[in-house]
Amino acid sequence: MSREHQDPQSPLYKIRHSLAHVLAQAVLEIRPDAKLGFGPPIENGFYYDFDLEQPLVPEDLPLLEKAMRKIIGANQKFEREELPAEEMIRRLTDQGAVFKAEQAQDLKQGGEATLSLYKNGPFNDMCEGPHVESTGKIPADGFKLDSLAGAYWKGSEKNKMLQRVYGLAFENKQTLKDFLEKRELAKERDHRKLGVQMELFTIADEVGKGLPLWLPNGTVIRDELENLAKETEFRYGYQRVATPHITKEGLFLTSGHLPYYADSMFPPMVSDGETFYLKPMNCPLHHMIYKASPRSYRELPLRLAEYGTCYRYEQSGELSGLLRVRGLTMNDAHIYCAEEQTREEFVKVMRMHIEYYRLFGITDYWVRLSLPDLDSGEKYVGGRELWERAETLMTAAMEEAAIPYEARRGEAAFYGPKIDMQIRNVMGREETASTNQLDLIMADRFDLSYIGRDNQRHRPHIIHRAPLGTHERFAAFLIEHYGGIFPTWLAPRQVRVIPINPEMNDYAHRVVQTLRDDFVRAEVDDSNDTLGKKIRNGAADKVPNLFIAGAREMEEGKITWQRMGSKQGQSLPLDEARTLLLKEIKDRTDWRRG
Repeated sequence: MSREHQDPQSPLYKIRHSLAHVLAQAVLEIRPDAKLGFGPPIENGFYYDFDLEQPLVPEDLPLLEKAMRKIIGANQKFEREELPAEEMIRRLTDQGAVFKAEQAQDLKQGGEATLSLYKNGPFNDMCEGPHVESTGKIPADGFKLDSLAGAYWKGSEKNKMLQRVYGLAFENKQTLKDFLEKRELAKERDHRKLGVQMELFTIADEVGKGLPLWLPNGTVIRDELENLAKETEFRYGYQRVATPHITKEGLFLTSGHLPYYADSMFPPMVSDGETFYLKPMNCPLHHMIYKASPRSYRELPLRLAEYGTCYRYEQSGELSGLLRVRGLTMNDAHIYCAEEQTREEFVKVMRMHIEYYRLFGITDYWVRLSLPDLDSGEKYVGGRELWERAETLMTAAMEEAAIPYEARRGEAAFYGPKIDMQIRNVMGREETASTNQLDLIMADRFDLSYIGRDNQRHRPHIIHRAPLGTHERFAAFLIEHYGGIFPTWLAPRQVRVIPINPEMNDYAHRVVQTLRDDFVRAEVDDSNDTLGKKIRNGAADKVPNLFIAGAREMEEGKITWQRMGSKQGQSLPLDEARTLLLKEIKDRTDWRRG
């Protein structure tokens, strides 16, 4: 998959970055008093933020596109100029560029002595670059202004709301056209749209933003994912635990999440002179379960798993369907192991990730190994030696697992390096689906230990892992991945029995009861609709299996099995169909992939 929007030296990055400047230049032509915010390249295009007295409206976008193409046709050269930070601040202040001047001040305070700007034609903008040589190098038919949105300055709700203009940009007209067509098709798979159509979940103002309510159909998906995890983890030697939704603040002071994570936590509750928090993660509570008994090396590795519901106060502007919520249930586990067991355990977790992805037919993913930047001067909890040891263990484990990965410096969690599984959905959006982290810090903070073979106390290594991420995010991905047409084992409605006419209704109900006795989610369509309409309704409801019952089927004890998306059915004895169906569900196979 392409990540050119992250590589400043790629041609597409330079095109998109340059288009952001061209957009700003065009906006200033029609709104001379506009004040500029940020204008970076992003995946699939670019955006720019503006402070405008008269906001832009969608009807302005074609006018801006026309102005941008005129600028491109003028073949204006991009020229870089470097200035001392103080001079840059003065210049921006004199120009009334309040946001840019503030950013320049921040960069100066961060240690930047020299700042750069880029000029093209009459336009100049403080910018690190890079850009194309001139506007004439931008493919004039490869971009399109896409939408308008609001955006807080620097992403903080405490700051002023600016207007953001989004644009799409690709190498040529055909690539842009292909993207637009793919996106239009993908909109039909948006989990928020399908969530309403299929009655999977709802978010009610009376309950609160970011707090999804799972409807019966959606709860099926949630339960099936949990059942999958329970079975898989049992095979891998995990033990299940359960922890409360709230805990005393001291636990998060010990872990270090307070005060540094406080902005992402719900406000504290005070009762009987004690302060409690809704838990934003399960880790500290699992550590207390480990600590509940003296531990010996004979018990290790100890693998504790929980589907624990956590609460995080995400900014309201960042909430999005099931992808980013405030109430989330995690496929969480913590593995406590001796140092010599760490690599093997980490490899097993990575292989569990791949096992899950193969089951779901997920192929479009990449693996990011987030490591500390130990030479940055930043202080790392536990000291350099500990982090170097963690990095060595992680790298060796990834090599042994034979899973390709990209290492990224400076992106480690505060208690250790981590692996992120990045998956791309049908809409082209990339999300972190699951995480696997090595922690050499928390055992010391929580005074966790075990008695080793040498009869001495040792600190365990801790692996934090969540291969299925959260119910919410993973379900959102699967809804879009399958377009709502789930494999039978995961489908909210697994079988719909369709009697051809009312004389077959009793037989259809008997078939359903037979299936339900085997815990198959089966139902009858005994409406007065025609057979064709019933089949179409089954397709609209995304039921993967239709069992059609006519007079011959009733007489011979058969059904005609028609798959979702197929126009042909197969006549089978009911017992044979039942056996095949139960095997498909038990094995969690997908009839589309065999």
